[in-house]
Amino acid sequence: MSYKVLLPQPILPEGYAYLRDHGYEVVDGRGFTEEDILADIPDCDAMIVRTAKITGKILDAAPKLKIIARHGAGYDGVDLEGARRNRVLVTTAGGANAISVAELAIFYMLYCSRRFKAVMAHCREDYRYAKMGIQKTELEGKTLGLIGTGNIGKLVAKKAAYGFDMKVLAYDPFAREVPEYIRLVEDRDIIFKESDYVSLHVPATRETTHSVSDREFDMMKETAFLINTARGAIVDEPALIRALEEKKIAGAGLDTVEREPFDLNNPLLNMENVLVAPHIGGATKEASTRSSIACAQAIDDYFSGRTPKFIVPELRDLVQ
Repeated sequence: MSYKVLLPQPILPEGYAYLRDHGYEVVDGRGFTEEDILADIPDCDAMIVRTAKITGKILDAAPKLKIIARHGAGYDGVDLEGARRNRVLVTTAGGANAISVAELAIFYMLYCSRRFKAVMAHCREDYRYAKMGIQKTELEGKTLGLIGTGNIGKLVAKKAAYGFDMKVLAYDPFAREVPEYIRLVEDRDIIFKESDYVSLHVPATRETTHSVSDREFDMMKETAFLINTARGAIVDEPALIRALEEKKIAGAGLDTVEREPFDLNNPLLNMENVLVAPHIGGATKEASTRSSIACAQAIDDYFSGRTPKFIVPELRDLVQ
């Protein structure tokens, strides 16, 4: 029997090859809107999801669907209640994009430290001001505070500690042990009070959504920067805008905002002390290749009777 794998959006060629080499029929979907997926899903056994939102309506319309493989680390775009209701397993490409996202987090820190957006905005009209008038800082000796110490958080810490001699603090109530270059703190407030850069590395859940808000910004140093390569929903965006406008913090490097694709009227896009990108953390060729293969492997593991490696925690009991 040949199982059908729906791809609402293309994956990298290596993922296609893995599926076909292992006997799966790949269905290139007509698109990634809910309407498109509803038309394609009824006779499919598995699905690889990139940016598409998988609603309860889609899951209820998929009687044969057994597994969804998320092409990345996050899974907030999948209705987990709908997945449980229909006994559909959901996996991630855990760790596949860690290098790519960690490198980007460091990039945002460097970009912020040199006030690069302001420099480039002024360099043509006032070279001397851009060169000498805008205060710039080094990363060496500064304190990086991590919220979350998963694969990405640990890599950011390693690159910061060994590459830039930064002091690294971290808050993670689920961490049992961390490398020696990370100091775990039990009080989350310490991260916001003591860090020069606060970098977010947690999923968007009920507990973490809008968990960085006015209270946290009030605790941060006026010279500190917020770095978010995780999920836009973690940050209370109006509170962030207020903190930036009122100069409670020095700036932000945001790979993600709450509404994606972003609203072109979002004030964050036009602030000199904020860099915003369209969620490109895992969008390198290398990370996309690893993610495509990891998704294909998860599907093959499931249909071959093996337990997939990275099942989302909320649904692990479905394989017990």
